[in-house]
Amino acid sequence: MTIDMSMWTGRIDAAEGDAARRWHQVVQPLAAGAAPGIAILGFACDEGVRRNQGRTGAVAGPQALRKALANLAYHPTLPLYDAGTISCDDGDLDAAHQRLAARVSAIVYAGHLPLVLGGGHETAFGHWLGLADAHRDKRIGIVNFDAHFDLRTADEATSGTPFAQIAAECAKRGQHFRYLCLGVAETANTRALFDAAANLGAEWRLDSDMTAWQLADARHQLAEFIDSVDAVYLTIDLDVLPAAQMPAVSAPAGYGVDISVVEALVGKIAKSGKLVGADLVEFNPNFDQDSHGAKAAARLAWSITRQLRR
Repeated sequence: MTIDMSMWTGRIDAAEGDAARRWHQVVQPLAAGAAPGIAILGFACDEGVRRNQGRTGAVAGPQALRKALANLAYHPTLPLYDAGTISCDDGDLDAAHQRLAARVSAIVYAGHLPLVLGGGHETAFGHWLGLADAHRDKRIGIVNFDAHFDLRTADEATSGTPFAQIAAECAKRGQHFRYLCLGVAETANTRALFDAAANLGAEWRLDSDMTAWQLADARHQLAEFIDSVDAVYLTIDLDVLPAAQMPAVSAPAGYGVDISVVEALVGKIAKSGKLVGADLVEFNPNFDQDSHGAKAAARLAWSITRQLRR
């Protein structure tokens, strides 16, 4: 796979030496035999968003997020690699999911942690398939920061169906579906979706129960969930953030969960030792305002990697 490194450019503070490096100065193209690290993989796709009647444009998310990450200050983490981008430019989402799964599993088998930049939330199904293939002996719990359950019933895969697809795949494999959705908006999920979540044994926390003064309760719920599984797949749908912090998504949140709360909980997951894969999805640069959304998304990606060190 050809890896385009052209977005990894930015400011250089040469006079201050290696301690003044930024991401664009340390990210390397992923190569065979590279020391274990964090592999940034793009999934340039919004076919699922289109099918879900959302605002398309997330296909450009991976490159826009790389650009936002490039100029961030580098603090010691695991090595950072760019693993390229999987595209869905022919409308065949099922095939794109299989390509994403194959790339994710290869990254894991090579000793790296995949950090996937979507793309719509259809990203989650392919990402999970790859993690499940590479961690067959582990109970993988999904922690989804999202205003939506994404447990819709549909005739074809969309950005609203990934966790219903995963639940069905778990049932086929005789595995227990472990799913925690943090930031659920009652206004954006019908009673049918709450019923579906309950029937699947999912856990959730409403956006209105995730204010800063309720952080201790959210931390406790998250800790109990992490303790109940062998590994954690973290997925962040950026529409969980308030619209003022994240305008650049298909469905901006009228309420949302403040980025400081999301970051604190994400940090807890990253430090748990159980994180096996993470993604940020639904970023749509067509609707960004002065790069506000890109900067918020990049901050969350940076926060994940900051906790992962040798």
